[in-house]
Amino acid sequence: MKMTQDVTCRSCFVVLWMIALSVSVSADSPPVVKVWPDSPPAWDAPSEPEFDKTDESSRNVAGARLIRLSNVTEVQLHVFESADASGHASPVSVVICPGGGFNILAWDLEGTEVAQQLQAGGVSAAVLKYRVPTGKMKPAWKPVVQDIQRAIALVRAGKVFSNTPKHVGVMGFSAGGNAAAHASVAKERYYDSVDASDKQISAPDFACLGYPAWIVEKDDPTSFRDDLVVDQNSPPMFFVHADNDPHTVMNSVKLFQALHDAGVSSALHVFDGSGHGFGAREDGRADDLWPELFLRWIRDNGWLNEAVSKKVKE
Repeated sequence: MKMTQDVTCRSCFVVLWMIALSVSVSADSPPVVKVWPDSPPAWDAPSEPEFDKTDESSRNVAGARLIRLSNVTEVQLHVFESADASGHASPVSVVICPGGGFNILAWDLEGTEVAQQLQAGGVSAAVLKYRVPTGKMKPAWKPVVQDIQRAIALVRAGKVFSNTPKHVGVMGFSAGGNAAAHASVAKERYYDSVDASDKQISAPDFACLGYPAWIVEKDDPTSFRDDLVVDQNSPPMFFVHADNDPHTVMNSVKLFQALHDAGVSSALHVFDGSGHGFGAREDGRADDLWPELFLRWIRDNGWLNEAVSKKVKE
């Protein structure tokens, strides 16, 4: 009976997704918001132009090609705004950070495709085209966290969506999950203020981490790497990981445990045998359900039940 209900829910969710996409802004050309008014904070920028690194030898996911962007220097938010039946913009928004080892961005697999599913489920999303590669920088996550913090500041300042969302979250996958975790627990802004949008800088209200990498020490998965500190003020988090992920599941388990110990209510979902980098593409496995689980977690917290005042711009 439970399996039948899960399949039915998933089928209904897919139908709603397709309906929403048919009336929304084209996924091929979403609105784009520039994150930094001029140049971003200093970093070891590549000299070659941006390009898609995927070739014939690259791994497919769920039988399909994916976009692997490299040499990204212009930081952008690609906006997928969601609205209710009355046209009112969602009170919940998420900044999405694709993964890619701080070298590339899995742009569609862990970015635009996920944003479309959130948009269909009533949550506004903005995919962050953050700077890569930063893999040789120390720490590699710092430029990305700068981009995340600035993106969240713009959302809170009403510069990204038609409304100013009441709840602003961050979602990240793999390396993007690592950076999202750092942004979520940061006690400081990692860049100097550039305009009025930065006056109200704050951590995200919640986080969704998909198979985050490099959270724990390689030789001691009971210890955090870097300066990651969790306390009672850390935001609630939703985790998705696989038990056989080469980036150990302890990256999620340890962070979940720390949140639990600090009294921060969070959710942890570990799937059997899904590996690393499965994104939100359907391939018939149990992990296909995680986007709906995340949306239900949002609803369980009551965030989507709050009224909003502005309609999405025509």
